[in-house]
Amino acid sequence: MRRTCVIINFFNFINPVNKTPKILHVSTPKSWRGGEQQIAYLYEELAQIGIEQYILCAKGGELAKRGKAKKWNIIESRKRAAIDPFFSFSIKRISRLKNIDIIHVHDSHAHTFAMISSSIWRNNIPIVVSRRVDFPISNSSIKKYNHKNIKRILCVSDAIKAITATKIVDQSILKTIYSGIDLERFHSVNQPMDVLRTEFNIAANIPLIGNVAAIAPHKDYFTFIDTAEEVIKRGLNAKFIIIGTGPLELEIKEYCLMKGLSDHIIFTGFRSDIPTILPELDLFLITSETEGLGTSVIDAFACRVPVVATRAGGIPELVHHEKTGLLADIKDPVGLANQIELILNSASLQAQIIKGQQEILPLFTKTETAKKTLQEYLAVLEQEQPNHYD
Repeated sequence: MRRTCVIINFFNFINPVNKTPKILHVSTPKSWRGGEQQIAYLYEELAQIGIEQYILCAKGGELAKRGKAKKWNIIESRKRAAIDPFFSFSIKRISRLKNIDIIHVHDSHAHTFAMISSSIWRNNIPIVVSRRVDFPISNSSIKKYNHKNIKRILCVSDAIKAITATKIVDQSILKTIYSGIDLERFHSVNQPMDVLRTEFNIAANIPLIGNVAAIAPHKDYFTFIDTAEEVIKRGLNAKFIIIGTGPLELEIKEYCLMKGLSDHIIFTGFRSDIPTILPELDLFLITSETEGLGTSVIDAFACRVPVVATRAGGIPELVHHEKTGLLADIKDPVGLANQIELILNSASLQAQIIKGQQEILPLFTKTETAKKTLQEYLAVLEQEQPNHYD
């Protein structure tokens, strides 16, 4: 209740146009990953203060299923191709029927469809783009990022903002808004419950080193396995826990088998009990090659678990070396193993890092993300007021 009041007061304070905006979120993936979770958090937070929102998403996808189960304003449309005039027309139709003020696109295909809606169907509603990926804009996409209807590009980290900025003409539309997590998910777990140790028969004196992430190329689980090999070679009898599934799962399992590490690495598969099992880890290890921000790191902070990570994308904006975690270079298993050894052998360093995590954690909540996103919506409306409302 207190959180809702804070958002309402903030909304009243920053609302120069004295208008409650109507938002159309557009999302095209059928899967449920970090981007879809951020849409859900944003929708829930803004709905609490009466912001009217609609989500146009892929028919039969996870966002559609979960949103409908929660009675959200879900509109499904089939995505037949990467460039789909029918999906694009749906954006125009909904904008007109619902009197939409801002279209917020949450992935690259959604962005493309919004551009088609603007160019072909003459839909002139202001567009806000979320940018979460850690790679440059291609030359073929420069026009769609500099279209006149793009009023904001919201980047999940300063690193992503810097990468994106190289292809943007009007730099003022670039803003950094960090992704946030739901702290209440973790508040009910006060101490580790030994679920993993019981399920996988792991002794209490063996350190648990793990990650929670899709087993996908950019997460670079090959380096995770190589790091485990380096740590084991040094005589540390640890268990490495890979929590999640993904397209490279079979390949990573085969790599683990080839390395002879099957006794040291555990694949849990998909888990719905992350708030229960994450606090069990003695160390959170993220070996990503690219990363927009890394909200799983924030989850680890919330669970008071020390972090060792690569310097990928926006991760160093979360993991401040020797303050909120330890960093090593990308694809450097020896460097990562050095940091693991250092932190596991120093109780004082662990305490120092956990203290630092708790100090910055309030900056990375879903409420904070929603507040800053709403602020940008309202700034766009104020900027567009003479043209859009007169």
